[in-house]
Amino acid sequence: MTKPSLPELLHAAVTAVGGTERPGQVAMAEAVAEVIDDGSHLLVQAGTGTGKSLGYLVPALAHGERVVVATATLALQRQLVERDLPRTVDALHPLMRRRPQFAMLKGRSNYLCLHRLHEGAPQEEEEGLFDQFEAAAPTSKLGQDLLRMRDWADETETGDRDDLTPGVSDRAWSQVSVSSRECLGASKCAYGAECFAEAARERAKLADVVVTNHALLAIDAIEGAPVLPQHEVLIVDEAHELVSRVTGVATGELTPGQVNRAVRRAAKLVNEKAADQLQTASEGFERLMELALPGRLEEIPEDLGYALMALRDAARTVITALGSTRDKSVQDEDAVRKQALASVESIHDVAERITNGSEYDVVWYERHDRFGASLRVAPMSVSGLLREKLFTERSVILTSATLKLGGDFNGVGASLGLAPEGTESDDAPQWKGLDVGSPFDYGKQGILYVAKHLARPGREGTRSDMLDELTELIEAAGGRTLGLFSSMRAAQSAAEELRERLDMPILLQGEETLGELIKGFAADAKTCLFGTLSLWQGVDVPGSSCQLVIMDKIPFPRPDDPLMSARQKAVDEAGGNGFMAVAATHAALLMAQGAGRLVRASGDRGVVAVLDPRLATARYGSYLRASLPDFWYTTDRNQARRSLAAIDAAAKAAEA
Repeated sequence: MTKPSLPELLHAAVTAVGGTERPGQVAMAEAVAEVIDDGSHLLVQAGTGTGKSLGYLVPALAHGERVVVATATLALQRQLVERDLPRTVDALHPLMRRRPQFAMLKGRSNYLCLHRLHEGAPQEEEEGLFDQFEAAAPTSKLGQDLLRMRDWADETETGDRDDLTPGVSDRAWSQVSVSSRECLGASKCAYGAECFAEAARERAKLADVVVTNHALLAIDAIEGAPVLPQHEVLIVDEAHELVSRVTGVATGELTPGQVNRAVRRAAKLVNEKAADQLQTASEGFERLMELALPGRLEEIPEDLGYALMALRDAARTVITALGSTRDKSVQDEDAVRKQALASVESIHDVAERITNGSEYDVVWYERHDRFGASLRVAPMSVSGLLREKLFTERSVILTSATLKLGGDFNGVGASLGLAPEGTESDDAPQWKGLDVGSPFDYGKQGILYVAKHLARPGREGTRSDMLDELTELIEAAGGRTLGLFSSMRAAQSAAEELRERLDMPILLQGEETLGELIKGFAADAKTCLFGTLSLWQGVDVPGSSCQLVIMDKIPFPRPDDPLMSARQKAVDEAGGNGFMAVAATHAALLMAQGAGRLVRASGDRGVVAVLDPRLATARYGSYLRASLPDFWYTTDRNQARRSLAAIDAAAKAAEA
C-alpha cells in the first residue's frame, strides 16, 4: 500500500472537522512537513481563519515522531485535546493505518493532590496539619468549594483543575494542590499509586502528541530536570506570547509575607538556634521593605545586600537542619517538612541570585496597594536561554497570527535568540519565516482610522478631545464597540464618562469575570466592552456585535517599567536602537493582536480606530502600521463616521 500524500491527509482532516481547505493552510502544512524532515526551524504567521491547528497537526502526525504542542491559553489547549485532535486522529486512521495517541500535561499544581485532600494542609501556626474542611465554615464560599472538590475527587478521571466546573478561587484550590517542590514524591506518598499528576505524566510518556503550555515548556528548559517526555518535534502555538511566559517563569520574587510563612513553617522542625537565625534575618528584611520605593536597583544598596546575605545564610542553615532533625509529635511529618523545605529553598535561591548580582539580571522593587512591597529579579533577556534550550536536538515550529512585525520576522526571531533570517553560521539555528496570509480580505472588510487631529496623549491628565472622539465614533457605530485601553485607569475613566454621555450599556473589565463580560458583549449589539491587556488578545466575537475596535493610544511599555527600560538601555549600549527593538516591538505585537479582534469571520465588517495621532505622524508609525492587518487606511474622521453608520445600518437590517 502506498503511503498517503500530505494533501490527501489534510483533505481528510479538514473534511472531518467540517471546515474548508484554504491555500494558506496547505502552504503551512507543506512547510511544516519540510522542516520536520530536514531538522530545521520555522516561524509561520497564519492569520485568523487559516485553520493553523490542522496546518501543523496533520504533517506532525503523518511524520510519526513524538510531538509536543505548547500553547499559551487554556482555551486553545482544550480545543486541541477535546476537538481538533480526536477528529483529526479519527479522520487519518483509515489512511495511515495507525491511531496516534495524545495527552495533556500541565504543571503539578494544576492537579488535585489526594494527600493534601485527605491528610489536610500543613498548618502555619501550630505543628502538624489542619483539616481545611473543618476549619472552613460549611456555609462559607470556601467551605462549599472544598466540599464540592472532595466529592469531585471521587468522580474525576484527571484531577485537572480546568475540568472542575464551575471553577474555584485560587485560595480554595491551594488547599488541595501542591507545587512540585512541596510534593512528597510518588514513592514516599501514601496516595502515590492514585496520583493524578503522576498519571498525567505516564499518559504523556505513552502519547505520540503531548499538549502542554508555555509555562511548563519554560520550566522544562530552565530547571534542567526534564518534565516533558523526549520528543523530536516541538510546535509552539500562540508563539508571540512565549518570551513573556518564559520571562515570567524565570522571574524570582521575595516578599516579607513569603519570608514570614517560611519562618513559621520551619520553626517547629529545626533547632532553636537555626529558627532564631531565620527569624532575625526575616525581621531585618521586613524593616527594609517597609521603606522600599518602587523602581529599578542598578546596584544593590549596602543595607539590602546585608539583609539578603543574612537571609541566604539563615535559609542555608535551616535547610541543613531540616534534613537532620525528626519530631515525632508532628503529625504526617514528611508533608510538613517538605512544605517547609520548599518555602525556605525558594527564599534561599532568590536571595542568593540577587546577592551574586549577575549583569544579565534586572532587580527592582515593586509596591502593590494590597500586598505591600516586593523585591523582584528577572533576566535581562531570555533569548540566549531559548536559543540554547529550545532549538537544539529537535525541529521547532513557532506559529501565531502575529509574528511578522514591521514587515519581517527578524524582530520576533531576535527575541527568541535567532540570528537574522538566512544567516549562515555553525552556531546559528537554521530557520525560515513564512507568512501564509489570511482567508479574509482585510482591505475590503476593515478600515484603519487614525485620529490624526487629536492632541498627542500625555503621561497624565484626562484627554477630553479623545473622549469626545470616542463618544462620536460609538454613536456612529450604534454601540458594537470593543475599547482597548493602555491602562486600567484610562478604561475606568472612559467607562464612567461615557456611561453619562451615552444611552448604551458599557461593560468594564473587572466588574465581572472575563467570560461573563464577553458573553454579555456578544449577546447585545448596543453593548460596548472596555478593558485593558487581556482583552487585547482574549476576545473572539465574530459577527455584528464587534464592528468598532478602539485603541486609546499606542501601547508602549510604561517608561518606569524596570524590566522593559533595562532591556531598552542594554540594546542602546550595545549599539542598537533600544526604542525600536523593545518599546516599538512590544507595541506592534499588542496592536496587531488588538486589531485582530475586528475581523473574525469572512462576513465581518468594521473599523479599527486608533485615537493616537502618533500612528500617522511619528517616524515609527509606518513600522507599527506595517505590523497590522492590511486594512484600508484613512485619517479622515468624516469618512470613518460615515463608514461606521453604513455598517451599523446594514447590521440592523440583517438583524431585523
